[in-house]
Amino acid sequence: MKYTPRIIYGIIMLAIGMGSCGPSQRVTSSWKSSDFQGGKQYRKVFIAAITSKQQVKVNLENEMAAAASAKGLQVVRSVDVFPTTFTKEKGPDKDVMLAKIRELGCDLIFTTTLLDKTSEARFVPGSIYAPFPGYGYGFRGYYNYWWPMMYDPGYYTTEKTYSMEGNLFDVESEKLIWSVQTESYNPESIGKFSKGLTAVMMERAMQDLRMK
Repeated sequence: MKYTPRIIYGIIMLAIGMGSCGPSQRVTSSWKSSDFQGGKQYRKVFIAAITSKQQVKVNLENEMAAAASAKGLQVVRSVDVFPTTFTKEKGPDKDVMLAKIRELGCDLIFTTTLLDKTSEARFVPGSIYAPFPGYGYGFRGYYNYWWPMMYDPGYYTTEKTYSMEGNLFDVESEKLIWSVQTESYNPESIGKFSKGLTAVMMERAMQDLRMK
């Protein structure tokens, strides 16, 4: 088959597009305590998304709650128990929170929080020029081929990466029994971000904690 310059240009752009594609959310690491007893029966989990953004908090807790319920656990969301008026200077009393969680009959606490957020500007090329021998064009053919691409100069886009952490605590001992860290790239919306984050965290929990 004879590859014309236009075909070669299309192949290059397709390769760049495929190379930039990848999972928007992934687990970067996870840890399980050596004290974790797989045979212990847990029945009720308290879920808390630690963030000052109420819409993010509600979405995350809703998705996490739905995933936990699907595994047969009873669920309590922090948004249903504690007020949302806490500030950085005046947070909830930890002893009061733990007493309330125990009063509700929860034997697990799952928290999720943002560890880091980074933004990076990236240039997306519009047209790619690669010298190609033997165009087979005269000046007019060459001109007609390249002139439209002069109006596609490329642009800058901002890539955003969110590093999240999920922690699972045993209420009785108050010890951390499992932790997972994830990275999320350019989330399209809070809803999709929450759903995707829950999915990758739950998948790793099933592997690490032998959940069914």
